[in-house]
Amino acid sequence: MTRARLPPRDGVPASHLQLPPGDWATVLDALCARFPAIPRTTWVDRFARGRVLGGDGVALPLDAPYRVGLEIGYYREVADEPVIAAEARVLHLDAHLLVADKPHGLPVMPAGGFVEQTLLTRLVRRHGLPDLVPLHRLDRATAGLVLFSVNPASRDAYQALFRERRIDKRYEALAPPLPDHVFPLHRRSRIERGTPFFRMQEVPGEPNSATGIDVIERGAAVWRYALTPVTGRKHQLRVHMAALGAPILHDPWYPALRETADETPLQLLARGLSFADPLDGRPRRFESQQRLTV
Repeated sequence: MTRARLPPRDGVPASHLQLPPGDWATVLDALCARFPAIPRTTWVDRFARGRVLGGDGVALPLDAPYRVGLEIGYYREVADEPVIAAEARVLHLDAHLLVADKPHGLPVMPAGGFVEQTLLTRLVRRHGLPDLVPLHRLDRATAGLVLFSVNPASRDAYQALFRERRIDKRYEALAPPLPDHVFPLHRRSRIERGTPFFRMQEVPGEPNSATGIDVIERGAAVWRYALTPVTGRKHQLRVHMAALGAPILHDPWYPALRETADETPLQLLARGLSFADPLDGRPRRFESQQRLTV
């Protein structure tokens, strides 16, 4: 059966799950086992309100029988979700693309403790765009440009820009000086998951990440750097700068995990995006209107 596309509810996109092998009697039992941190009463309430659906888009009854491989759609909710006051600015919107200038601290996609307070949910609600999908990742801690697909029919053409590295992404960062290095320089290394699970680390082996680094401004205690990622590993820019001896200002995770968080935003900004539009070939160039300050 072809999975039905589930529309957002109140701007929140549906999450999808294919039920794994198991000996559960009902879908409810399988979901409780898959998500042990979510109380059974919460799932019962979601079933009662029609927030758990089958692959055909129809709400499942509470006693729906378990079947391995069954496609499930559900709508996440977070109790007492913290409110994020900062708002994104939409720099461009047409029939195919939306470009948002995201503030520090706002997640792009629903995950973890954030569902309502995310860039995607806010944009879907504000502009009435149920098919909106981000085309690339941007960490919650990082500010700047995020490119979204508006139209499913043209989505793959724009996703190919990232797959085939036909889009130029430019970042800025504030970090300590590196007077002993010659710029521009290129950092190449192998980045793998570290400890705790949410951190990354450089390890020996064949490089899987590359970043171009140059200096824009040289201050006495802080330099402004231009960062050009060639690859897109998780936390790549933060890991590379820390490894060079110039961790990005106010980074709570690199080079070491801080016990107390610094409330000052991470000084990393997705400054620019430029590419040839895959639909008509015309040049596209977008610039963030934000600026990093010490």
